Amino acid sequence: MQREDSFFARVYAIVAQIPPGRVTTYGQIAVLLGAPLSARQVGWAMRRCPDALPWQRVVMADGTVTGGEYAPIRHALLEQEGVPFLSDGRVDLRACMWCG
Repeated sequence: MQREDSFFARVYAIVAQIPPGRVTTYGQIAVLLGAPLSARQVGWAMRRCPDALPWQRVVMADGTVTGGEYAPIRHALLEQEGVPFLSDGRVDLRACMWCG
């Protein structure tokens, strides 16, 4: 469990740095952690993300806003921050991607 907690803490440290109006992807966080094949583990960490962090700013590699029942909330929060969306509802990653 200690190793998982350490990984999660590292994920959260990166999420805390994402500025308003910008997003990053699960895969980009994995790259920043030096574990480029760990996007799924980043997703697991994000399922337990503390509410005080900007969890809405982490999206899928294609710009899809995920989160099940929370997806509409995430979408609304991103819109309030001025994040641009494509006509199909995905985030326009070219316009607002944060790469750390």
